[in-house]
Amino acid sequence: MDSVKEIFQNDLKVLHPLQHISSHKEPLIVERGEGVYLYTCTGEKILDAFSGMWNVDIGYGNKEIAQTAYDQICKIAYGSNFSGSSTLPQIYLAQKLEGYAYSSLKTTFFTCGGSESNDSAFKTAQYYWKRKGKPTKTKIICLNNAYHGMTMAAASATGIPKFWNMFNKVPGFIHIANPYAYRFSEELKANETVGQAAARIFEETILKEGADTIAAFIAEPVQGSGGGIVPPEDYFPLIRKLCDKYNILMIADEIITGFGRTGKMFALNHWGVEPDVLCFAKGITSGYMPLGGMQVNDKINEVIQNAPGDEAWLHGFTYSGHAASCAVALKNLEIIERDHLLENANAMGDKLTRDLASIMDYDCVGEIRRIGLLYTVEFVTDKASREKNFDLAAKMYTKCLEKGVRVRTLGNNISLAPPFIIKPEEVDYVVKVIKEALNESLR
Repeated sequence: MDSVKEIFQNDLKVLHPLQHISSHKEPLIVERGEGVYLYTCTGEKILDAFSGMWNVDIGYGNKEIAQTAYDQICKIAYGSNFSGSSTLPQIYLAQKLEGYAYSSLKTTFFTCGGSESNDSAFKTAQYYWKRKGKPTKTKIICLNNAYHGMTMAAASATGIPKFWNMFNKVPGFIHIANPYAYRFSEELKANETVGQAAARIFEETILKEGADTIAAFIAEPVQGSGGGIVPPEDYFPLIRKLCDKYNILMIADEIITGFGRTGKMFALNHWGVEPDVLCFAKGITSGYMPLGGMQVNDKINEVIQNAPGDEAWLHGFTYSGHAASCAVALKNLEIIERDHLLENANAMGDKLTRDLASIMDYDCVGEIRRIGLLYTVEFVTDKASREKNFDLAAKMYTKCLEKGVRVRTLGNNISLAPPFIIKPEEVDYVVKVIKEALNESLR
């Protein structure tokens, strides 16, 4: 086996996502994982309070998942699922997902991850309107601070400007104000809530651009990389009404929020809203195999199924519906349901909220946002100015990691999203470390 020094040298041959030398000076190189813990090649034991990338919902080292993957690979790991052929795990998973998230979404297209899922949604929205005789409906309205992925179209939909600096955005993606109550800087009219104001801006944009040019609206129910931003209660019901009013498809990017992260299996259920298109990934397999997908409602599916040959929905990927990944997804969902992991996620989210409530007394903590087992602390220079404190968030990440807890830095925020299996005593340790790290960072 390679020495630790050789491992670090060989890691230099990898071009990592979001690669920059400043963020990869001392990489965390993981050898194995068990439960909520990571074990590094240098001997550290780290409680992963961020579930990898919001996705290892059932925790690490689950042997049932490993056995399921092994059994399926022994049968057939991969088979083409292009039109004219299929594999059993894909069929069974699509059957499981029929109406699973939202009753109106019954048909699933599988991808390898979130970016592919969102790209598929954009392409399908344009396809739908072209088939409906409205080829000018091509634009996608997106939110500031949104994150939708790293492929060209998904990055163009992303509303975080740093992701646009070094490439040319795909035309047709329009960004508008997000319902970020703590930092909402747009005009608020008399007696208007932030949710109403953000929805009004959406309608004003539709009228400015022309409804006959807009194919879809896309949003994360809770913005993830943008800072764990939980929307006002009235926002998405208003957006749904406006999409219906102006004949615009509503796309829900539930890559992060899907499969229980917010305490409900899918996040728009918090507000009684159903999208026309759902994009998912991450939690579908708890990260054990790459898989994502897009679900569409009947009106979209019928347009695809009834197309003449020269207008076929010519879209797909080699690994769409990968057999082993679909088998793992089925087992993952079985474990989440059987072991009542959403109940535990909600209980541990409640405990985290109670036990960390006291940090709001610090002048540097501007806001705490939480839904389900997704928890974000926003750091500021002081409460009065609300000036973003990026340095403190970076210090908190480093201090927590030194003490054996992995959190995620999101700008001037730190975010927690531990596996659903986390135990009370493990939450206690996370709370202890965060409080110690905060006190030390402020010295």
